[in-house]
Amino acid sequence: MPADSDYMQQALALAARGQGYVEPNPMVGCVIVKDGQVVGEGWHQRFGGPHAEIEALRAAGERAKGATLYATLEPCCHHGKTPPCTDAVIAAGVQRVVAAMQDPFPQVTGDGLAQLAAAGIAVEVGSRETEARALNAPYLKLLAASRPWVIAKWAMTLDGKIATAAGHSRWISNSGSRAIVHKIRGRVDAILIGRKTAELDDPLLTAYMAGDDPVPRIAKRIVLDSQAKLADSNQLLRTAHHTSTLIVAGPDAPPACVQRLTRGGCEVLTLATSDRAERLIQLLDELGRRRMTNLLVEGGSEVLGAFLDAGQIDEVHVFIAPKLFGGEKARSPIGGAGIAEVADCLLLDRPEFQRLGDDYYLSGRVKR
Repeated sequence: MPADSDYMQQALALAARGQGYVEPNPMVGCVIVKDGQVVGEGWHQRFGGPHAEIEALRAAGERAKGATLYATLEPCCHHGKTPPCTDAVIAAGVQRVVAAMQDPFPQVTGDGLAQLAAAGIAVEVGSRETEARALNAPYLKLLAASRPWVIAKWAMTLDGKIATAAGHSRWISNSGSRAIVHKIRGRVDAILIGRKTAELDDPLLTAYMAGDDPVPRIAKRIVLDSQAKLADSNQLLRTAHHTSTLIVAGPDAPPACVQRLTRGGCEVLTLATSDRAERLIQLLDELGRRRMTNLLVEGGSEVLGAFLDAGQIDEVHVFIAPKLFGGEKARSPIGGAGIAEVADCLLLDRPEFQRLGDDYYLSGRVKR
């Protein structure tokens, strides 16, 4: 007979289906088991929609009575966009609840489990907790630090160049690599670049999914532009009236430039400090206030270097093409001040490698 951990693994796989659809809520999966048989399963499918437990209880119906419910996160006990899940679990006659972890959300944080226990339901916590925390790391960071999870992405040649000495970068990676980039773009809250990248590449920063697959969410486009000088001819500005675009300016940005971008459909966020590092932190704090959970940074070496120097990179996606550019003036992916000692380098925790045609794709989370 499968153990608790097996059913929880199934619940975690269900939870992952909500990625990109549920943020800033957590991804949650639920499996209901009775007499060794799965009688109901569900996951949180969209922000504001029914929670995983409710979906699973609906599927189980009367069979939920006397069953064990496996949830990847503590069932909620408060009225938010939906009623408390604890009330539904108790009313269904569930006999036992196994949760992977407590929910640190202030209105829950152990109270949901306490309510279940007070109703006579056996409660256990901790099955596959490590995997559950990894799945919802961005949600946990948003709650703990009030900042989004920062994903750094770049494509480079075998000799570590992100553009030629003349600044050309299309296309370093192949179509398979770019398809993965679009999947990442389609699940994040915002995509950030610097003005230099906006000028050189003139990107749209939109996501295209294969076939008829829907894009889970439309990311806000963010440009770091201290002087608010993004050209009118740039695609980001020309499409700003239909795709949300945020220009992050410094205190010395000319008011006329700010007004021009605003008239063009952009939101202009003017940060008070002239220090670039401080502005980056202020921006992350602002995005956290807006409840953005995932930020994709596709900037050039200066922008990526600023995030690295500030210790604000959580996850990395790198696409390596079997090409050589050479050139001392050709940029590497990460600029900034960098580190002085090898021992101080950032390490990835269990990075994954994948071959995409001739490209190699490396991804992983920064080891803390």
